[in-house]
Amino acid sequence: MEETCERAGTFLQTVLEKAGFALEVSSEQTADRCMLNLDGMDAELLQAEGGELLEALQHLVNQTFGRSLPTGQRIVCDVHGFRATRETELRAMALHAAAQVRATGAVFTFGSMNAQERRVIHVTLAESEDLQTESVGEGAERKLRVALKKSNA
Repeated sequence: MEETCERAGTFLQTVLEKAGFALEVSSEQTADRCMLNLDGMDAELLQAEGGELLEALQHLVNQTFGRSLPTGQRIVCDVHGFRATRETELRAMALHAAAQVRATGAVFTFGSMNAQERRVIHVTLAESEDLQTESVGEGAERKLRVALKKSNA
């Protein structure tokens, strides 16, 4: 997997250079993922619009190299800790939605999210005995709902 990670980093560096971005890619292999960290003058561009460009680059790299990885392992692109910051935001959003559902009994629906973001919400609320989460919709329009569990009484 380490060789695939290095090849993915080189590929991403080439894509960024050809697109005219002032960014450098460094790769780091962990037990369960290949981290491609980006840094440089254009780093802020990757974080704009909720990290859409960063997400697109990650998708491109995973489509190109994902089949070379062992099952369950992914390539993750990050810039200036954006992923960790976003995960913290998503956890807070999940807890806020849970509180709102408990207070009102109404279903809370998050806007469109990618699979990685939906997973953070699902995992954050997974141990809530009174709540259920469900992904709904298709493709890029897939959303996540939080609702009270239906009682079997």
